[in-house]
Amino acid sequence: MSEINTTGDPPAARLRRILGLGFGLAVLVGSTIGIGILRTPGLVAGHLHHATIILVLWVGGGLFTLLGSFCLTELGTMTPQAGGFYVHARRAFGDRVGFAVGWTDWLAYCAVLGYVSIGMSEFLGALVPALAGSVRPMATVFLVGFVALQWTGVRVSSRFQSWATALKCLAFLTVLGAGLILSAGSGPGHAAPALPGPALTLVGVVAALQAIVITYGGWQSPLYFTEEDRDPARNLPRAMIGGLLAVIGFYVLFNVALLVILPMPDLARSTLPAADAAQVLVGERGRQIITVLSLVSLPPLLNAIMMTGTRILFALGRDRLFWSRAADVNAGGTPGVAMLITTAVAIALIATGTFVRLVAMTSFFLAVNYCVSCLALVALRRREPDAARPFRAWGYPWSAAIVIAGALAFVIGALVGDTRNALTAVGLLAIGLVGRALFRSSARAPGCPPG
Repeated sequence: MSEINTTGDPPAARLRRILGLGFGLAVLVGSTIGIGILRTPGLVAGHLHHATIILVLWVGGGLFTLLGSFCLTELGTMTPQAGGFYVHARRAFGDRVGFAVGWTDWLAYCAVLGYVSIGMSEFLGALVPALAGSVRPMATVFLVGFVALQWTGVRVSSRFQSWATALKCLAFLTVLGAGLILSAGSGPGHAAPALPGPALTLVGVVAALQAIVITYGGWQSPLYFTEEDRDPARNLPRAMIGGLLAVIGFYVLFNVALLVILPMPDLARSTLPAADAAQVLVGERGRQIITVLSLVSLPPLLNAIMMTGTRILFALGRDRLFWSRAADVNAGGTPGVAMLITTAVAIALIATGTFVRLVAMTSFFLAVNYCVSCLALVALRRREPDAARPFRAWGYPWSAAIVIAGALAFVIGALVGDTRNALTAVGLLAIGLVGRALFRSSARAPGCPPG
């Protein structure tokens, strides 16, 4: 088992280079395919009401995401360090912008950690009614269980990610295949052509595209583990691009199945179209099948989110932009202190219910940080033209320009359409910056140790 140290830090801050392509694919697929694809198709159909346009936008949203993966893969292979968006923002724009990106990215992962653990509890409660009244305690138990899993070391947690994602993919593909086969025998009566409905509008197209892009969220996960990859220059492009192409293919096929099984009006008003489609095919048991599928989808997602959030805090601590003890790594290669802090914050959010508000801000944080990261690519191309780049973004500069324009449009849309949460997100950023300034001032005071 080898160790790496890209920054000259003491051994306590070193991660272990033991991950490979299999983990990269597992963490991307495990973080991306989940409850979103079970719910979002109904929302998208409600805005569009045209089968062809629905499929075109699912492909278009995937291709837009793929352009982003080209840009971020260049950054990831250029600076293979733990921390994801934060690392590239700091290299391009300095400590202040780097901290802002890292702080908000970490908060977003803490919020989603609470959201996903609550989701696991609710789905389990739906299957076992006796547990339905203990959602928050069960969510806390789930989180503690994953802390125990990851405390054993990155080798164990990465294997769990790979096997759990494989099981999840098998379950989703089985349901998809069964749906396509069963619907093929239902005749053309269930087909969903472009039926008369509300007129297509630009606002509807934009709203649908936003929902689709959010459903692709999670594809960036391999970026956070490049420091632990045995060969990031080779494995990261394969994981980011190959994994995302697989997700795009699955999402398109899943929508084809729904469009074949459900009439367009039913799909357009459905809040859980996967369950409605299953009910059409196999009756009341269909909803139970989708509930089980939802539950199966969450453990690899929860594991990936905890691992990712932990790496952000680890990177901030190692660079002395957060408490330096957050960079401590245990004998198994897990940033233990960072993981405990991340979990404690997630549990506090669950206990108070404030994770719901934070989840509403998550898309705003992600869009801003995504935009900053792509701007970092442009800045580093200009400032460091001769830096080693094992992978160069395909289609640059047009690929970067399209992604930046799309991210900016998403941010503007959030400010206009969800002004309250967007401004609250800006407030949380300000709190982080003020807290960091006070922390630095106290650390510089006479008699105070650095870091």
